[in-house]
Amino acid sequence: MKFPKSAYVKTEGILFFARMLDKMRMLLANELPEEYVVKMKTKGCYNSRCLKFLRVSYDNVLEQVRQGKNDEDILNWCFENGRQPDEEEIFVWNQFMEKKGWRDEESKQLEDYKAESGLSHRTDIVTFFDYYDVDEGRKP
Repeated sequence: MKFPKSAYVKTEGILFFARMLDKMRMLLANELPEEYVVKMKTKGCYNSRCLKFLRVSYDNVLEQVRQGKNDEDILNWCFENGRQPDEEEIFVWNQFMEKKGWRDEESKQLEDYKAESGLSHRTDIVTFFDYYDVDEGRKP
């Protein structure tokens, strides 16, 4: 099974953006696992948060992906058509995203995901980004 890029991959310094675009590309190619499809546009999901951070719509970004643009070109399109966060805002975004699931309102959900995947014993998985990398086989 094919999975999207790691959430740790940065595009122009921004975490998660590359993963979101990878999921969109996989969706368009009918290669995205069904459980990912269900969550793609869910309010409060990381895709939705990323799009709100950049102030662009899912459908408009999906159209950029459909046109075959690369990650950097799509991000620059977002900057031009939404907003371009400054260095401090990107730092705060990255810190927020990188720590989701660690001692916050999503900690229980992370533990539930770990249990469903047979990973409850893994004390090194403390964030959702960690979980994705282990669950998707990028990290042992």
